[in-house]
Amino acid sequence: MTSGHVLVAPDKFKGSLTAVEVAERVAAGFRAVRPEVAVVTMPVADGGDGTVDAAVACGFSRMEATVTGPVGDLVRGAYGLSDGVAVVELAEASGLRRLPGGRAAPLTATSAGTGDLIAAALAHGARRVVIGLGGSACTDGGAGMMRALGVRLLDAQGHDLASGGAALTGLHALDTTGFTRPDGVTFALASDVDNPLLGPDGAAAVYAPQKGASPADVARLEEGLARFADVVERELGVRVRDAPGAGAAGGTGFAAMAFLGATSGSGITLLLDLMGFAAHLPGAALVVTGEGKLDDQTLRGKAPAGVAAAAAGAGIPVIAVCGRNTLTPGRLHQAGIAQAFDLAAIEPDPERSMTQAGPLLERLAATIATQWPTPSVREWSR
Repeated sequence: MTSGHVLVAPDKFKGSLTAVEVAERVAAGFRAVRPEVAVVTMPVADGGDGTVDAAVACGFSRMEATVTGPVGDLVRGAYGLSDGVAVVELAEASGLRRLPGGRAAPLTATSAGTGDLIAAALAHGARRVVIGLGGSACTDGGAGMMRALGVRLLDAQGHDLASGGAALTGLHALDTTGFTRPDGVTFALASDVDNPLLGPDGAAAVYAPQKGASPADVARLEEGLARFADVVERELGVRVRDAPGAGAAGGTGFAAMAFLGATSGSGITLLLDLMGFAAHLPGAALVVTGEGKLDDQTLRGKAPAGVAAAAAGAGIPVIAVCGRNTLTPGRLHQAGIAQAFDLAAIEPDPERSMTQAGPLLERLAATIATQWPTPSVREWSR
């Protein structure tokens, strides 16, 4: 038997369970066989889908607003608010999951709803706005977001452009008379990517195909983003197209940096700090993190890697749960994860693993609990 609590801090299992559900299932599995051990749940996120839910689970108030969806329809979106700090999740308003019927709109999808959420947060007194970038349906450089905040995008005849990244090819000028950068408000971007706006590693080339863009669409979107960058830099006198993270969420990072002065950093690091993760570490004997799939992307700033780094700094062993793991023990150890436990080990059928992820995860957690601390935490930490 060991003293100290178990801290359960996972991200979502995409397509199966939210981060909150993952944490609840792991906790239930531990409590079923180790009722004497205190289990603390703290679902986490790195800026993508589920970021607001994770913030709410950590004490933020859930605030709702009617906003513009990615194809112009109205949707009900939410953001988190606590003591003047707002957590805005782009996916809540402008995400792929907001596309009606799942039908892609790579050329016309807009980030306007994200701007609507920011405006709502500011109206409720937010002085710091953290924008989670991930899961976007749009490749419009954040133009729609800025339009919702009062910027007009004009063609050569002085008419407003249509929505979407493709329309940016016709951009001639900006009208910023309706936009004022909020005085005394700071903006930060939470993202797990560091892509620039343009080029082979940019927003259009890397991410637009995931949003339904054909090669011809990618070329047109790249042209539109380049035109947007040229006009913004000419009229605002700032150059951020090459900044790490400018290409995040279809280039929304670019507009946030250029117009709002947003800083960009590791999404999971920023959000762990915002959610008070460090306060739960003292006295912890074990941290359980995880996500749907542990792979090379996990090691590039995803939530489990961020959790492991924070826990390792406090000398606490970390294990991970997942649906599937493709990382070798050596790669896991480099990331600070002592051992990974995957659903595939107890359910080899991928479809059942997805549809029955909740009960399977609870069963897996119970198995882990029976093994802990034998093998000992010391052995897990080697």
